[in-house]
Amino acid sequence: NANVKKLTKAQITAVKKTAEQVRAEIILEQVIPFDTGHLQNTATYVETKKVASEGVVSIVHKTPYASKVYYHPEYNFQKTFNKNARGLWWEEWLKGKKKNRARDIFKVFMKKQSGGIVK
Repeated sequence: NANVKKLTKAQITAVKKTAEQVRAEIILEQVIPFDTGHLQNTATYVETKKVASEGVVSIVHKTPYASKVYYHPEYNFQKTFNKNARGLWWEEWLKGKKKNRARDIFKVFMKKQSGGIVK
């Protein structure tokens, strides 16, 4: 069915766009520890390998030290470049006041990508 294909394509695009938007928002929040900028600007990206087969995207921090700084909020992060730099920077999006943000973004993108099929 043409509508099923259109919806499938819309879902894939909406999931990708949602992840990119969430990535952009966390960067704007200035919460990722920032010394040289590598962690935030180069090593943080949206992984889309599983989007077509499983509908899954991931926002990845690909550095050997990402988990070390993430799981140690007690570190004294310098705040020259990111004034809100801290460990556990995803917690607000995972469990806090922004926990529904990705869902809300997805709804907007899905409506737009579906060409009106999804209301």
